[in-house]
Amino acid sequence: QVQLVESGGGLVQTGDSLRLSCAAFGRTFSSRAMGWFRQAPGKEREFVAGLHWDGGRPLYADFVKGRFTISRDNAKNILYLQMNSLEPEDTAVYYCGATALGLQVGPNRDRYRYWGQGTQVTVSS
Repeated sequence: QVQLVESGGGLVQTGDSLRLSCAAFGRTFSSRAMGWFRQAPGKEREFVAGLHWDGGRPLYADFVKGRFTISRDNAKNILYLQMNSLEPEDTAVYYCGATALGLQVGPNRDRYRYWGQGTQVTVSS
């Protein structure tokens, strides 16, 4: 089992940057693919970025457009999302998710078994 705690959200202006962190508690973090999702008011939770257990195979949603970078530190059990050039459309609650053991990284929400409580990102224009 894995417990996830996100942090790093906040209120920023258009063009600013934020780095989100997801701390994992449990001994299997380094064996799981991880992903970042986001959910805006009135919308479904959508995939943002994902990373294989070994830090390889980064996968990004099209709307990221090279602005975001996902990374992980398996020694510290932390997943990161560096977000640059933020836009008002990026306003949402951001969640990290951990897949079941043995699954590949992917955009399908169903493959993620564990979720954090989310961190709010608000980008003002």
